[in-house]
Amino acid sequence: MRPLIALLLSMAALTLSAGPKPQVKLDTSMGVIVMELEPEAAPKTVDNFLKYVKKGQYKGTIFHRVIPGFMIQGGGYVDYLGKKRTDASIPNEADRALAAGLKNKRGTVAMARTPDPHSAAAEFFINVVDNPTLDFKGKANDKTWGYCVFGRVIKGMDVVDRIKAVKTSNKRSDFLNLPVKTVLIKDAVQIQ
Repeated sequence: MRPLIALLLSMAALTLSAGPKPQVKLDTSMGVIVMELEPEAAPKTVDNFLKYVKKGQYKGTIFHRVIPGFMIQGGGYVDYLGKKRTDASIPNEADRALAAGLKNKRGTVAMARTPDPHSAAAEFFINVVDNPTLDFKGKANDKTWGYCVFGRVIKGMDVVDRIKAVKTSNKRSDFLNLPVKTVLIKDAVQIQ
């Protein structure tokens, strides 16, 4: 009888821990985007992103880099192109995410970073095409580490497509592919 009770208790614990995946709604100046996050595949990355959502980091930020055959990137700058302060960078979990089946495919959400593989903080991007060159390949150098996918767009891909089609400018050398008309993230809230 005891082994049966232990088995039932462990099954109940698994069921409770495997609850619904967190979802975040981005209310943008071009419409709503809903993302479902993958905490099992990229736990530190999802925790980091949700921490920024909860403290209002993304409210008033912009999509500052829009490349139609690549991705749209946002979450780090406000509309006058001032950089928002961030907390410490997080470790790159691209290897773990890839092992769980998450790849930089159209509609997935990944962390932006500098050439340092472990420099991601608040900025994220949404892939508008499949980008296999951004997937983890190994730990040899910054080019092989890849970019950690931590979620996917489940609603509003039409909004993402409208954003990717906006006119951009390269007039500022420090902001290439900057939308001519601001694409604002009015707010980001966790809805599940």
